[in-house]
Amino acid sequence: MPRSTVVRPEEIRRHNLSQVLHQIHVHGAMSRAELTASLGLNRSTIGDLVADLVRRGMVDEHVPAAGVDRAGGDKAGRPSHMVAPRRDGPYVLAVEVEVERMVSAAVGLGGRIHVRRETPLASPSSPSGALTQIARDARWLAARMPVDARLVGVGVSVPGTVRRTDGMVVHAPNLGWRNVPFGARLRRRLGDSVSVRIGNNANLGALAEHQRGAARQLRDVVYVTGGVGVGGGVIVDGAEVLGAGGYAGEIGHIMLDPNGPPCHCGSNGCVETSLGEHAMLRAAGHTGPPGSAAVAAVLASAAEGCEPAAAAVAAQGVVLARLLGILVNVFNPEAIIVGDTMEQILRIERTAVEAEIGRRSKAESRAALLLLTPGLGRDSALIGASELAFQHVVAGIATGD
Repeated sequence: MPRSTVVRPEEIRRHNLSQVLHQIHVHGAMSRAELTASLGLNRSTIGDLVADLVRRGMVDEHVPAAGVDRAGGDKAGRPSHMVAPRRDGPYVLAVEVEVERMVSAAVGLGGRIHVRRETPLASPSSPSGALTQIARDARWLAARMPVDARLVGVGVSVPGTVRRTDGMVVHAPNLGWRNVPFGARLRRRLGDSVSVRIGNNANLGALAEHQRGAARQLRDVVYVTGGVGVGGGVIVDGAEVLGAGGYAGEIGHIMLDPNGPPCHCGSNGCVETSLGEHAMLRAAGHTGPPGSAAVAAVLASAAEGCEPAAAAVAAQGVVLARLLGILVNVFNPEAIIVGDTMEQILRIERTAVEAEIGRRSKAESRAALLLLTPGLGRDSALIGASELAFQHVVAGIATGD
């Protein structure tokens, strides 16, 4: 017997409730009139849905004080009720795992970071050590949130290949992790009642920059992040491009030279063999241990024109530009956002990078290209992790979970 396609009234209501919450999460405080216009629902339906979210402790509603801007009010000129995320409402734990540090934050609806904590990590950090630190951070952050605030989800950014369906970290070479069931292990640490989502750092950076950062008004964007490794996240027509298994965006493993040095992925001459902090440090003649202090010193010397640092950074700019030229030709994006250490290289070598992109890409594909830096600074992947967690929360309302 074929499955019924009838949509029940309660399913419609849950869908609409999810859409209202999504609007408030993305845009922050909105008036009822703005919600009515953006969703195409009538005023009484919006009022009922907002009241439901108020009862759930997710949003607050108030009438603007007399004398404030009445734009969006009703036909009688009365100001429309304003709906905003609650400061003591639901929040997610967002975590960014990096090679040398971990950043954890309690993030509320609307993308607001309430409390954050940064902790140095041993390099490389073991999965067990990272799990212990996340659990410790979760308790530390919860103790500093309002008593009524409740944790509704967890999102974690990892610099590696991640299977989003179950949070398996297939390969995070710069952390030394392979086939780590990180999502499942973290759920056991934090309790099965909490939704846990794991994502690749570059994909999450792209998600955050598109939703809240430099690409907020754009539809086709590539986000490039480069530190120890090089990764990319792609937005096409406003949607994430994840690929069949969730592994899209591995731009660090585009082959530039088939006769080049071996890459940890098993190929030769990948982007990561010639672009990134380790390659830059080698070219600059740095013989000590790698790390953020060494990278900062080389970049500072290059900015002052000191050799061999300046030559090393210039060489990085050429490789970066050639990679960006490939991305322009493949995706024809409105913008490419360059973050992490690559942002600093772009800042120093921007003129040369733009010229090299011009030589390596089709004129029509780059005609309107914007070459941007992250609007969220170093927090792109962290905010992306929170957005990943909130996706489940908003979707859960639609499905009744």
